[in-house]
Amino acid sequence: MIYYAIIGDIKASKELSNRKETQDALNCVLKEVNTAYETEIAANFLITLGDEFQGLLKTAGHLLEIVKYIQRRMYPVKLRFGIGAGEIATKIDRAAAIGADGPAFYAAREMITEIRERENRYKKQAADIQMDCYGRAVFAVRAINTMLSLLKVIEDSWTEKQRYTIWDMMIHQGSQEMCAARMGTSQSTVARRLQDGKYVVYEHALDTVAEAMRKLEESV
Repeated sequence: MIYYAIIGDIKASKELSNRKETQDALNCVLKEVNTAYETEIAANFLITLGDEFQGLLKTAGHLLEIVKYIQRRMYPVKLRFGIGAGEIATKIDRAAAIGADGPAFYAAREMITEIRERENRYKKQAADIQMDCYGRAVFAVRAINTMLSLLKVIEDSWTEKQRYTIWDMMIHQGSQEMCAARMGTSQSTVARRLQDGKYVVYEHALDTVAEAMRKLEESV
């Protein structure tokens, strides 16, 4: 059976002035994920090595949604994610992913390592989410990773007001007028922030990546 391992890591964690508070916040967010997505989780997300965390999913159905949820809830703390699709060689304990091991986690670990190497080489152009299927050179995975890199380029271009406006639209949907009411601003301001933040392109790309991950599940 194919599983989806997710290994996350806090970037530059040792430089954080509030490291303990950040770890506590992360722990709360992971508990939220474990509750909200319990039917899709094979082994619960938990912090494993101080600034690193991991979880195991049965399906790719909401994989990207989960990763983006953690990113959004932890902002402005920056995270990197390695995702691995593959088998699990050990017994799976639903209560915690810390004891699970096998090809899915090997692939996820390789992606975390690759992201760190790209950060040293490409700086701000490096992706913060990358995926691999263990032992398989799947073109679809390359396409997904390229799209994830481009999504980060768009995210890095956002101002704070654009970011929170785009997030509000993604979470609540609805009209720009409704978003404006929640944001305490005008519809024209929301429209400008969405346009400048390339919201339509971003949302379409995000949906495409999520769909590609689900379709990839059918081929691995």
